[in-house]
Amino acid sequence: MHASPFERLGAMPPVSPVVMSVPHAGRDYPLALKTALRVPLSGLLPLEDRLVDAVARAARTDQTTIVQTRARAWIDLNRSEDERDPLLDEGARSLPPMQQTAKLRSGLGLVPRRASGAGDLWARRFTDAEVTARIANDHRPYHAALAAALAAAQARFGVAVLLDVHSMPQLGPGGTRIVLGDRFGHAAAARFVSRVEDECVARGFSTAINAPYAGGHILERHARPAAGIHAIQLELDRTLYLDRKLHAPGAGFPRVVDLVRSILAALADEALSIPLAAAAE
Repeated sequence: MHASPFERLGAMPPVSPVVMSVPHAGRDYPLALKTALRVPLSGLLPLEDRLVDAVARAARTDQTTIVQTRARAWIDLNRSEDERDPLLDEGARSLPPMQQTAKLRSGLGLVPRRASGAGDLWARRFTDAEVTARIANDHRPYHAALAAALAAAQARFGVAVLLDVHSMPQLGPGGTRIVLGDRFGHAAAARFVSRVEDECVARGFSTAINAPYAGGHILERHARPAAGIHAIQLELDRTLYLDRKLHAPGAGFPRVVDLVRSILAALADEALSIPLAAAAE
């Protein structure tokens, strides 16, 4: 395994008020994960935000960016530490289904139990020690790095904006191609969401807000608009930038890179358009 489960790109402290997060595109599959599988390794691919990290790397200019390198199948950074699945994890609390999150009930908890088209993934349950180690070695370091980058950006500029980058399956023929999530207004001021939506529409992308993805644990944990830290989840239809097999960059890759670069610029412009004192109020 890599010495660190994530890679940080860009300066620290940040030189832009915009910080990028890419939590679900990791392709490092540890041996301990492979030996516990009951399905082929390819069965885990639907959990990947396939190559959306390549989009983010190509689009970024000066933004501090945190990219998870460990696979989502190992641990999901967009779930809280207590979203542990009792059907898979010996250390999980046994909660009635109605007290579990919808993601956890569907098998997409802190350690995913299922993947689209693959069914149950694992040949055995994981011990409390195994999952606790993943939390300590993978989950907490990523969130600590992200929190530090956002705090430093906010301290420098009076405001920080997190763009949390994901990809999604095609939502249907003629359906929405990009979904923006702000946890129904709780994660970001409306002006930031409007700027991102404007960039998408101007480039011909059909866009929705909070449907069907409103943002997960990363936004819930890190967004504090009242304290000048805003966060938006960006879901890109992966057919926009991948080839027909959804395996490698396709013909649309440059167009999506251009879109994300324009979003980053628009968010920075919006963040810097209000004086420091006003932004901090």
